[in-house]
Amino acid sequence: MRIQLLTILAIAAALPGADVARTSDGRPDLSGMYDIATLTPLVRPANLGERLTLTDAEAVALAKAEAARKAKNDQASDPNRKAPPAGGDGSEGAAGNVGGYNTLWVDNGTGGFKIDGKWRTSIITDPPNGRMPALTPATAKLAAERAKLARPNRGDAWWVKEGITPGPFDDPELRPLGERCLMGFGSSAGPPALPVLYNNIKQIVQTKDHVMIFNEMVHDTRIIRLNAKHEPPDIRRWMGDSIGHWEGDTLVVDTINFNNQPALASATKSLHVIERFSRIDAKTLLYKFTVEDPAVWTKPWSGEMVWPATEARIYEYACHEGNYSFGGILRGARLLEAEALGGKR
Repeated sequence: MRIQLLTILAIAAALPGADVARTSDGRPDLSGMYDIATLTPLVRPANLGERLTLTDAEAVALAKAEAARKAKNDQASDPNRKAPPAGGDGSEGAAGNVGGYNTLWVDNGTGGFKIDGKWRTSIITDPPNGRMPALTPATAKLAAERAKLARPNRGDAWWVKEGITPGPFDDPELRPLGERCLMGFGSSAGPPALPVLYNNIKQIVQTKDHVMIFNEMVHDTRIIRLNAKHEPPDIRRWMGDSIGHWEGDTLVVDTINFNNQPALASATKSLHVIERFSRIDAKTLLYKFTVEDPAVWTKPWSGEMVWPATEARIYEYACHEGNYSFGGILRGARLLEAEALGGKR
């Protein structure tokens, strides 16, 4: 009996996930706090081609470059951390540009991540070059049109001078969702849930019937209903409708029914995302995803990354306190327009 018991224990220890903490219903417990900040980029640098991994020396060089950037960010050595000077021509750091996020705020980790003991060159793994597929012709045309409207902050009403109507500040609802404090920047909330410039902590709370993912960035919260059916297609959300089920020890999440402004840049209401969450060990999750949006990309694309556990806390993200800053944003635009039309500020 003792030999049989030892044999059973040895077999159990060899099974994937056998030593992972489990919930009362026997599922791997994914609950916890995770910091997904990483220097590994979403899109692989073109010069790396189809190289999936970095050498240890290359990974160390990447971390050293980031450390040097942060050292430069010291108040005494980085003028970008100082207030814009009075006067000037509206160029970066001068009057007319009230400043914005600089390197002080950037917190994208101190190194890349490993999977299967190898440093990764990108989060995207398919296509094999680690880069997003080609855009559809319609989306490529739209992107080119939008690029024509991109302008630096010059401190003038360029839209008036160029005859662009409506202007970018004619209505608060024309401003980006992140600026309006409605959604996190980039695809921080997901799906797919991707690292961004800062506030990369996520909290997972798991029950028998639901999994909640709470995001530090703009306090976006996803509720994943387990073993459920999707809601009707006329019910659409920024983060879509997520339902999940277990395949062995992997939580598979299927999300559809997005509105026309998903968190994922360029995506549309046709977006469909499949995510897979599994435990590598007691302190690490493996996160995989596949993105499909036939209105935007000519084929699906996939990626994977690790979610390391953290002892850090999530603090309130106040954004700009109930959008009170919008009064200043819109009033400032009106002053610039009056100046462009021959008036004075």
